[in-house]
Amino acid sequence: MQKPLLVIFACMMPLIASAESLKWESWTDDLFVKAKKEQRFVILDLEAVWCHWCHVMDEKTYANEKVQKLLHDQYVTVRVDQDSRPDLSNRYEDYGWPATVIFAPDGSEIVRRRGYIPPEEMISLLEAIKADPSPGPSIPKVTKLIVNETGTLSEKQRADIEETLKDRYDEANGGWGIGQKFLDWENTEWSLRRALQGDQEAEKRARKTIVNERKLLDPIWGGMYQYSTDNDWDHPHFEKIMSVQAENLRIAALAFAQWHDEKDLHTSQEIVRYVRMFLTSPEGAFYTSQDADLVQGEHSGEYFALDDAGRRAKGLPRVDTHIYTRENAWMICGLTALYDATGDESYLIDAKRSADWILHNRTRTGGGFAHGEEEGARFFGDQVYLLRAMLALHTSTADQVWLERAEHLAASIQPRFVSRKTPLAGFTTMNTNVTSTEHAVFQVDENVALCRAANHLFQLTGKVGYRQMAVRAMRYLAAAGVVESRYSMVGGFLLADDEMRHPPLHVTLLSRAGDAEATKLYQVALQHPSTYKRLDWFDPAGPKPANLDVDFPAVKKATAFVCGEGSCSAPVTEVADLQRLLMKSSGPK
Repeated sequence: MQKPLLVIFACMMPLIASAESLKWESWTDDLFVKAKKEQRFVILDLEAVWCHWCHVMDEKTYANEKVQKLLHDQYVTVRVDQDSRPDLSNRYEDYGWPATVIFAPDGSEIVRRRGYIPPEEMISLLEAIKADPSPGPSIPKVTKLIVNETGTLSEKQRADIEETLKDRYDEANGGWGIGQKFLDWENTEWSLRRALQGDQEAEKRARKTIVNERKLLDPIWGGMYQYSTDNDWDHPHFEKIMSVQAENLRIAALAFAQWHDEKDLHTSQEIVRYVRMFLTSPEGAFYTSQDADLVQGEHSGEYFALDDAGRRAKGLPRVDTHIYTRENAWMICGLTALYDATGDESYLIDAKRSADWILHNRTRTGGGFAHGEEEGARFFGDQVYLLRAMLALHTSTADQVWLERAEHLAASIQPRFVSRKTPLAGFTTMNTNVTSTEHAVFQVDENVALCRAANHLFQLTGKVGYRQMAVRAMRYLAAAGVVESRYSMVGGFLLADDEMRHPPLHVTLLSRAGDAEATKLYQVALQHPSTYKRLDWFDPAGPKPANLDVDFPAVKKATAFVCGEGSCSAPVTEVADLQRLLMKSSGPK
């Protein structure tokens, strides 16, 4: 009987000399049909184009003659960049890059391995699987999702998460967890929110983390390195990926709005400077990442210690010029947060240029947005983060067009991303109607983002269907074991649950469009550091908005009302009075 061969998938960068003799194929829907027909196993080696250890694995492991012989003789190799395939990235994100997963011909998993595998270990691994292809201990057991049908966290869950956030905070160094140091965006955002409400311990956690995280700012080009090793902030890995630039920008802008510390403004401006210089296309859309290595596989600490002229004399690390919807949506949210905090129109212009490019180039027939240039599958992350970006643009501009676009996008999400396996809870990472190899993979951050965005859309429009979408996402987030899977990265659960339980800070501005005094009042509302707010601006002489839930008196000049928790303030017409009311509304409970 013919023994089965192995198929290897490697989400990697374009071919380089050390591994070019291997035949790399693509991940396709009929891959496991072929593997089963030919009785071949499958190995998935997920890599990122910006990843140092991925380059090392390519230069050393895949260049090894015995590894290559085993692969040539027994394996089919397949290569995909993980940034290009969010479905694969989400499924194995806990393993980092590179991640190695070995499958049976029917698609069932045999082995999962984290990180760089030296040649000797790879040889042993490939030979061991040939001898015994039964599933190993690294394969997690499939557990049934036990759904919390209330759509909120229980009191105990909420208390436990709060305790986790406190216990796993690193008092000595700032940040959460040990080992790698990076800015946990949602933990920090939650701490900022609690600080605004008077929690002094939360403020200390947020301040120390944000101050120490500045060490990851490239002093020459700007932009944020991804993380630091050695449980401190002094040993950076030098890749610069869009998620880090965008979300660190957003948090720095929120911190500046809250504390008015010029160093937070400087961090924000330096991130934007870098993105404009290296990660912006001529049309204004944003690229994906810049490599950690100048020479792939060689550590670049000495290179990044040089000044601008010294770096440029040696060359520039590779920029991944793919333009993805999700990455642009992240950056739009960062830029609008900085515009809201500063009033600098240049940031809003950048955000709108990116959004316009995505609308023009990534909209697909039948609704929804493609990740990149492909015409087929839709990925949930692109839809949900673009929904969040459209809501941010609506808030920043008071333009109803962005709200209409957000509603149109929301309408396309539910029929595509509700898994048949869990019809009551959560949204799966990939369009369930497209591919036969789809797994019901739920990504926590994406469901947090959908919960918050759909609930926000409900608050803006009053349409119950959006609230039901938020409840569906929250049912998944509150399911048994989901919080525990995140170790210390739990702030998103608290943010989503808090917003589901309470209405947003609500400011209504009555004035004709374009009124100078009204514009000043609106900018004050934008600059207020609350991350959960509803800003309405309408002309009292015009048609009433569909979601108008308060009858306001006639006014003779631009007037603002601050509403929340079932009541509204007296009318205010002066900037200082509105600032005072906003701080009172967001302050200690």
